[in-house]
Amino acid sequence: MTQAKLIDGNAFSANLRDEITNRVHEIRDFHHVTPGLAVVLVGEDPASQVYVRNKNKRALECGMKSFEHVLPVDTTEKHLLNLIEGLNDDPEVHGILVQLPLPRHIDAQKVIETIRPDKDVDGFHPWNVGMLASGGVGMIPCTPLGSMMMLRDHLGSLTGLKAIVIGRSNIVGKPMAHLLIRESCTVTVAHSQTRDLPAEVRAADIVVAAVGKAEMVRGDWIKPGATVIDVGINRITLADGKTKLVGDVKFDEAVKVAGAITPVPGGVGPMTIACLLRNTLTAAARLHRLDIPEAHPWN
Repeated sequence: MTQAKLIDGNAFSANLRDEITNRVHEIRDFHHVTPGLAVVLVGEDPASQVYVRNKNKRALECGMKSFEHVLPVDTTEKHLLNLIEGLNDDPEVHGILVQLPLPRHIDAQKVIETIRPDKDVDGFHPWNVGMLASGGVGMIPCTPLGSMMMLRDHLGSLTGLKAIVIGRSNIVGKPMAHLLIRESCTVTVAHSQTRDLPAEVRAADIVVAAVGKAEMVRGDWIKPGATVIDVGINRITLADGKTKLVGDVKFDEAVKVAGAITPVPGGVGPMTIACLLRNTLTAAARLHRLDIPEAHPWN
């Protein structure tokens, strides 16, 4: 039995970061602009701390400026909003990211809406959400953007293909559906209320699993030859007490049926940070009205 091709997110993201580095050096040397990314972390969540460190490390490796703001967990909402307003006005900052989740006493939506849309490198501001839904030019959320890049790289044209997105979150599911519609796919968005989910998945040429349930999508749900993008990152405990990272797709089963699949880890995950850097570069170019080639254009 032939196994699916593995879509290597580590290799893809490394190539993308190389392209971004070249573009950063180009605009720094010829236009005297150095893209700057500001990352704000409130609290001491260990996973968030690691993620923020990785973002800052990758930004510096690409030649960008990195501004890290680590605030105590009891930071007031007003203090956080004031910090964001300052970053909005800072000409050295082209991209702003506030690490989620935030402490419960802070309104995350208010924080998102305070970030200037043209510096919103997460793509979560309502203006950017609206531009994506209407086919306009805005910031695209990083995980869907990375997923789309890998789909286009593997499949070429997506025109006419049937796609299913399992999960309807504002961060992944909904923007992913909009991107697939832009590519002229026929798109189904599935969720907890979907009837006969396995049958819906079996009809799809492209499966994007972003539901947050470990190994929920089984191999016999997958249409033979389909392309599977597994966005899920779940830590499970094995029988011997050790833990393991798995996706939303039962990989060992799906890899025997699919035509191509992203592994977990090493699939979509590395692309998220790479696309954050791409969005920061894009923001800097737009803010300074620089006409530079996109790093790995997908459309």
